[in-house]
Amino acid sequence: MPEIRILDKATIDLIAAGEVIERPSSVVKELVENAIDAGATAITVEIKDGGMELIRVTDNGCGMTKDQVPLAFYSHATSKIRTAADLDEILTLGFRGEALSSIAAVSRVELITKPAEALLGTRYVIEGAREVSLEEIGAPNGTTFLVRSLFYQTPARRKFLKTPQTEAGYVHALLQHMALSHPDIAFQFLSHGQTRLFTSGNASAQEIIYHLYGKDIASSLIPIDASSGSMRLTGYIGKPIVTRGNRNFENYFVNGRYVKSDLIAKGIEDAYRTYLMQHQYPFTALSFTVDGKDVDVNVHPQKLELRFSKGEELYRFISESISACLKETELIPEATFGKEEAVQQEEVAKAPHPVTPPQEHYEAKDTLSHTEPFERERLLKLKDQIRAGIRQDTPYEPKYESREEVSYEQQTLPFFSAETKQQYRILGQTFDTYWIVEMGEDLFLVDQHAAHEKVIFERLMKRKEEKEPLSQQIAPAMVLSLSTAEEATLQRYLSDFQKLGYEIEHFGGSEYRITAVPADIYGLDERQLFLEMLDDLNENDRLVENDQLYLRIATMSCKAAIKGNMHISTKEFQTLFDEMLTLQNPYHCPHGRPTTIRMSRYDLEKKFKRVL
Repeated sequence: MPEIRILDKATIDLIAAGEVIERPSSVVKELVENAIDAGATAITVEIKDGGMELIRVTDNGCGMTKDQVPLAFYSHATSKIRTAADLDEILTLGFRGEALSSIAAVSRVELITKPAEALLGTRYVIEGAREVSLEEIGAPNGTTFLVRSLFYQTPARRKFLKTPQTEAGYVHALLQHMALSHPDIAFQFLSHGQTRLFTSGNASAQEIIYHLYGKDIASSLIPIDASSGSMRLTGYIGKPIVTRGNRNFENYFVNGRYVKSDLIAKGIEDAYRTYLMQHQYPFTALSFTVDGKDVDVNVHPQKLELRFSKGEELYRFISESISACLKETELIPEATFGKEEAVQQEEVAKAPHPVTPPQEHYEAKDTLSHTEPFERERLLKLKDQIRAGIRQDTPYEPKYESREEVSYEQQTLPFFSAETKQQYRILGQTFDTYWIVEMGEDLFLVDQHAAHEKVIFERLMKRKEEKEPLSQQIAPAMVLSLSTAEEATLQRYLSDFQKLGYEIEHFGGSEYRITAVPADIYGLDERQLFLEMLDDLNENDRLVENDQLYLRIATMSCKAAIKGNMHISTKEFQTLFDEMLTLQNPYHCPHGRPTTIRMSRYDLEKKFKRVL
């Protein structure tokens, strides 16, 4: 039988470090979080070789006294909690006391720190958890950490790291999240001497979004501010035209901490469900404030995951708040005219932004003389801005110079509202699919299939919620012979079908009789539609019940709606359009496709060279 032995401290430290320090970005995360907890208003991070050769983190926080410095590197030594009761309401980003001891266990660390009230600072060197020196030196207020030779004692861990460029990318992404969650802190990130990130710290999240993600996203933001009990949600969500094929643009922070949460992601995505195509995800930059007693941040070594005691309540709060915000916003996308405008937008997006790194990174005296006069003047103004510095107390307000960059709300009244009914003029149908509607200075193209699909969908959803399905009796009754799998699926979801308006009864053996169907699908191929929904349920059985019901209603709506390439009269479209004005979300079909797009008179005249 193997003998049980107590591990030595060096081995214990290496094992603990393996849980906390996964890669260079893990070191940066822990040190930056400590700087934030120390009250820093400016933080600079510099790395070399992706952080494997050097990580330098400098802040202007409160600093540490000489007697406190060695204690900070002991395992589970922390200034942020005192007793187990403090774990019930953690307000700081760090609290376990694992960060510095773990970093020191796998690298060579040099610390220089000084409190504002002290005359001298402290320099402390520790390598592989072994103290090398502790001395007093002259130093600025705050703290600087230099972490060298990461994983030099654990080469197996080092060989599993990515390339320096990839590791630098992880650090960059981390600091983007830090900047978004703390817009009141000025962040600077340098990799091999080149500035990759610079924020002013003027507390404007919109400025940071513009700087990190560009003009297109910054001009498509919807502010949100909602509260429920002790929960509050603030920040920005993107209009449905801003989407990605993964969740990388879903940024959310809980009590200032960047986290990943399936519950929060589901709340966000369910709110966007009728606005986005399948497998598309929205942009968000959301800050949640919750009672510390309702969240457990002590469930993951790197504190990236949370557990909520009121998860269902939080989910509903997120979904309902974002849904309400989207419903209150005009969401008709504007048609673009192709390559010419795309090139112009790309050039604008690449132009330098007012929030820039210090002057020394933008010395371009030789290039100015070769530029066009307008560009030369613009660059000179930019250099003047850099020399003057960015006013920390000035909120960011994007300045738009052309009409197409002005938000839709600034250009026209919302299209789908009771006030517009007397203002629009139906011009006719084109390609037997799209209807042209004129209102004010704009033309709108309405997809008749997507519009009718959404009208039917909201009718069915309303009846389901009110528990008053509208059924249509069919004669003769429809008798179906189901397979074992189909029968099991029907039994599982029978009550859901009944909520939609189906009347179904067992008819002996594997046969079932349907005597009524939802009124909105009456007259279609009811048999085929029902069997298609059963097949869909079998294929997507992993989805939760609400998702299944939603998908069934969406499928029914799509099948029942008028199709493209189908001629309908102006009177029929008028009736359809009038009902669209009453919908909660008339902008998208249940599958996320737009029902309507806009083309402005200004854009048409620009295309015909009437305006320049």
